[in-house]
Amino acid sequence: MDLLEYQGKQLFAKHGVPVPDGKPARTVEEAVAAGEEIGYPVVVKAQVLIGGRGKAGGIKLAKDRAEVEQHAEAILGMDIRGFTVFELWIEQASDIAEEYYAAILLDRSAKLPMAMLSRMGGMDVEAIAEKDPNAIVRVHIDPLIGFQDFHGRRLAFEAGIAEDVIRPVGALLAKLYETWIAEDASLVEVNPLLITGSREVVALDAKVTIDGNALYRHPETAELRQPGGEDEQEQMAAERGLTYVKLDGNIGILGNGAGLVMSTLDVVAQAGGEPANFLDAGGGSKAEAIVDAVEVILSNPKVTAVLFNIFGGITRCDEVANGLVTAFGQIDVKVPFVVRLDGTNDEQGRTILAEAALDGVHVEKTMLGAAAKVVELAG
Repeated sequence: MDLLEYQGKQLFAKHGVPVPDGKPARTVEEAVAAGEEIGYPVVVKAQVLIGGRGKAGGIKLAKDRAEVEQHAEAILGMDIRGFTVFELWIEQASDIAEEYYAAILLDRSAKLPMAMLSRMGGMDVEAIAEKDPNAIVRVHIDPLIGFQDFHGRRLAFEAGIAEDVIRPVGALLAKLYETWIAEDASLVEVNPLLITGSREVVALDAKVTIDGNALYRHPETAELRQPGGEDEQEQMAAERGLTYVKLDGNIGILGNGAGLVMSTLDVVAQAGGEPANFLDAGGGSKAEAIVDAVEVILSNPKVTAVLFNIFGGITRCDEVANGLVTAFGQIDVKVPFVVRLDGTNDEQGRTILAEAALDGVHVEKTMLGAAAKVVELAG
């Protein structure tokens, strides 16, 4: 679950990370009141779950009440790369001397937490990293010992940051790691990590992603969820208890078991197709779950064909077939389906589909044959 900037900063403050004073606002009136309370100058910031707000005009400096009102009116309702601004963060303006970049994340390849630091923060840090990978220094953290002072010193020296802020930057990184651990985060990112004119170290931005599987341990954080900022199909799937990840292609995919679904994505790609999603209906999928899965897959307008790849174990192929028949009776299906059933009650499943004679449903015996067929039908 991704947090808005101000929500991330509230978590930071909870764990002792220095952040500028600020207040959220949903209306122009609230923005003006926040500016008056904080004291000018302030910065009016759009709160959306996407980067590039500054370039899009979503971050503005306001020197007085009139400018807060002007900027709040302009930013509320603004579209920033597909995300509509419904909320603002009115923040005390900062004295910027230097901008760094810092992050704590899970390095899945190393299976370890990783701390990152760069002296080149601010906008376009991704482009800087792509151009010069050495611009961002990385250190893996042993979770048994946690973030230590020497980690901070190593990052600071290798990143080449100013000598007088090495210790405070290291201290802030330790606090970020504390936040990452305590909040079950998968990412904690600060860009920019600000050095003020008085040489104070402050988190001027906050990008925080919480592990959704751990939200039951953080009910207060779970309440911060922003459904409007989530993908429509992924939100729909989550409400139905389905494991779904939206992709960029046009072939809907359903399987039972994560390994089988990933294999299905691979064979479809090998056959020249582009999967539109990962959807694991799970073991023991009943007919109702299949109906839900079809609704979710077809809610994506890019889908031009669908592949069901079922290997029956706990999941019974006849249940899947009955679910598909039910779905076709409830939903106006306008795209072809390719179904491969193998395993428990596969013959009964194929018989059910044959007797139902569903328009546009093609049954294949093998996974490779099903992948080739769905790619052909998807055009």
